[in-house]
Amino acid sequence: MDEQRQIPLLTDLDVITHVQEGLSGLDVNGKRVLVLIPDGTRTSPIPLMMRALYRAIGHRVKQLDVMIALGTHQPMSDEAIEHHLGMGAADRALLRNFSVMNHEWYTPGTLTQIGTVPAALARCITNNIITDDVPVVINRQVLEHDHIIICGPVFPHESVGFSGGNKYLFPGIAGIDTISTFHWLSAMLTTMGIIGIEDTPVRALIDQYATYIPTPISCIAFVVSDRGMHGLFTGDAITAQRRAAKLSAQVHIAYLEKPVHTVIGAAAERYDDLWTGGKAMYKSEPVVADGGRVVIYAPHITEVSYTHGKALDEAGYHVRDYFATQMDRFAHLPKVALAHATNVKGAGTYDPATRVESPRIQVDIATGISRERTERINLGYVDPATLSLAEWQRRAQDDDGILVIPHAGEILYRLKS
Repeated sequence: MDEQRQIPLLTDLDVITHVQEGLSGLDVNGKRVLVLIPDGTRTSPIPLMMRALYRAIGHRVKQLDVMIALGTHQPMSDEAIEHHLGMGAADRALLRNFSVMNHEWYTPGTLTQIGTVPAALARCITNNIITDDVPVVINRQVLEHDHIIICGPVFPHESVGFSGGNKYLFPGIAGIDTISTFHWLSAMLTTMGIIGIEDTPVRALIDQYATYIPTPISCIAFVVSDRGMHGLFTGDAITAQRRAAKLSAQVHIAYLEKPVHTVIGAAAERYDDLWTGGKAMYKSEPVVADGGRVVIYAPHITEVSYTHGKALDEAGYHVRDYFATQMDRFAHLPKVALAHATNVKGAGTYDPATRVESPRIQVDIATGISRERTERINLGYVDPATLSLAEWQRRAQDDDGILVIPHAGEILYRLKS
């Protein structure tokens, strides 16, 4: 990550100053503002960003409501929110016009349809993969506020190319059917055909969804690593996100000279189920040779998905064409779950005539999920007690075909060629 180390870091004062200057021209005086932030599954200095935001506009607005853009993740507890924001309920109560809430995609009455992407336009945007009208469903709070500010980091992302920008609206605070449509689109294009690419059909579809929101939208997009903040960009959601994505490509992509046969990806502890821990596979798949192996090492993970576990138990993890050639069989399951399943399984082929599935690489998980359940969902099982990261790191010193990734999930690995 030599390029990352050459990029200077912003100080806290730099961040506060940039946010102040970037938001100074917003027409928010006396208005209700909705701020969208990520949940705890992303590296993000949310306490710093909340201080900077409140200092910039807190005295000007009528109300500053912060919504955690969960997508279909589980809601954050009060304790988790306190840690995430760096302030307890008592601290928040001292701010006269400040509140925080989860995106309650699971609560009836929370969502509203704001438009429809016509089938003809959907076909044009998605290269004829999506051929039906697409309802655009989102949290009704976007209509009950006068201004929306997206505030979140940008990383290479398996479903859209690079995260950030309007992705905090879709899937961040969207309805599950709208979310499922573009996740299935990304699955059809495959993770390796999407991840770390700036302009993708999925990004185009999300940006089209956003055009149906009548409320003005601004964006603070930033690029962070475990070293600190590398850059911060303000403006409209598309421009700020694209500027951040260009920097993310320098910070979050590591290049290898040649493929490896084995990856041991130690999923970061912020990922509390395989749904999020699967990033250890997404970010390393491009450098694994045909016939190679990825092991997701995460002893702390004990659940497949807290939201979609039942669907994944039924569907299992399979390559794209396993699902695509049997959609009638899986039509009752959410496509967002099927998309995740094929993203984790990776590239490969399926012959419906012989029913033979041939994944390009082997995916094993060394987690707290039982052997029986792991094998039932069509993944390889490794007892985490038998896997020593230190031993694999020692082997990697003698074998350049082994890649051990600590805190896997945010750095994308690619081949230089």
